[in-house]
Amino acid sequence: MSRYGFIGMGNMAQALAAGFLKRGGLTADTLAAFAPNQEKLQKNAEKIGFTPRSSVQELVKNADIVIMACKPYQIEGVLSEIKPLLSGKALLSVAAGWDHARYRTYLDDSVRIQFIMPNTPAMVGEGVLMFESTNSLLPEERASVMELFSSVGVVEELPSHLMGIGGAVAGCGPAFIDLLMEAYADAGVKYGLPRDTAYRLVGQTVAGSARLMQQTGLHPGILKDQVCSPAGTTIRGCAALEENGFRSACIKSIDVIMDMKKSV
Repeated sequence: MSRYGFIGMGNMAQALAAGFLKRGGLTADTLAAFAPNQEKLQKNAEKIGFTPRSSVQELVKNADIVIMACKPYQIEGVLSEIKPLLSGKALLSVAAGWDHARYRTYLDDSVRIQFIMPNTPAMVGEGVLMFESTNSLLPEERASVMELFSSVGVVEELPSHLMGIGGAVAGCGPAFIDLLMEAYADAGVKYGLPRDTAYRLVGQTVAGSARLMQQTGLHPGILKDQVCSPAGTTIRGCAALEENGFRSACIKSIDVIMDMKKSV
């Protein structure tokens, strides 16, 4: 089995590492990580179950597949330290903005590259893992990597020009859904629900509604219509959302992200 090594061990890397160990078949012998804060790294290693490395060079030397999981602004500096050691290895990157083409300007053709955009629900095995279709992994290697990442969620392949919007919808989306859940829980509390009860009701409602759409394959509009009785309470609530620009606000939340990406 290939040996994987994380460079960086933030929240997303911890989520992926935990999922790979619990559901992906990796062990402490096949999963290692390096992070500058060695004390924190050691604590995470004990909690999650991976092998900690004392330097980024040691990490890369002992890995077949390197996962770049540090902050995007740190990557150029990291590459300058490990570039020769990456020769002949596979590099997976979960750092926003670092796609196949960008890495190609820094690394030679011996390094096999795959850009992956994950989202935070991967922490509970319900993530979206977006794989850039442009890559240089070996076919069998890519199949194995995609199978591993599917242990923490649903794998979707996107062409390079759609990775940005995919990241905006699925990568930023959890924050928008969280905001929605908080707002409806606040409404529940306003009318007497205990706070913890409100969050349980809203959380399960969101989870159940998503699962219903996925499993039935029905358009969300159809599912909405099934809840809205003529002259009923739900359609009045839907009308209030429309009057206050709910759908427009959702679309604009993506517009501002895409506009920002264009300006970078």
